[in-house]
Amino acid sequence: MDDPVAPFLLEEADERTLAGRAADGDVRAFEVIVRRYGGLLRAHARRVLGASDQVDDAVQDTFITAWDQLPSLQDPAQVRSWLMRIASRKCIDRVRARREHADIDDYEPAESPESGPARVVEARSRADAAAAAISRLPPEQRRCWVLKELAGYSYDEIAADLELPVSTVRGLLSRARKNMIREMEEWR
Repeated sequence: MDDPVAPFLLEEADERTLAGRAADGDVRAFEVIVRRYGGLLRAHARRVLGASDQVDDAVQDTFITAWDQLPSLQDPAQVRSWLMRIASRKCIDRVRARREHADIDDYEPAESPESGPARVVEARSRADAAAAAISRLPPEQRRCWVLKELAGYSYDEIAADLELPVSTVRGLLSRARKNMIREMEEWR
């Protein structure tokens, strides 16, 4: 028989308890995790993906992956940061897919059409050049750059997300910025 008090106790449980119970197959504990972190993950996905219909899909994919991988979570007390890492990867995958298969009809130029066709073409060309420059960055630099510049992560958050020392993140971002400046020189 179900205990009517159990759901209320789960709402107040700490991350370690919830993750442990969910890893053992407790659906109610996982529901609490979803309610507790769903808004945070949605806000994060919106920052990375922009106003996109992919935000909810990325969050849903994050929770599906989390449910499948919960038994392998090494530190259940770190479920929040673990979920954020999964969400970041899901969002970055979607950004990459969007970039590789972008439809010119869906493109919104940075300049308004009232500013003239030449400005619209220039804005599109600049955006295409930036996307190409980002795609040419080495993978580690690109991940750091996307998390910092598109997702607005701090150095500490990037380090935690990519499981790298903060000093390494700083170095990767410095090199990524230098590469981006060099690649975008003609647009300065």
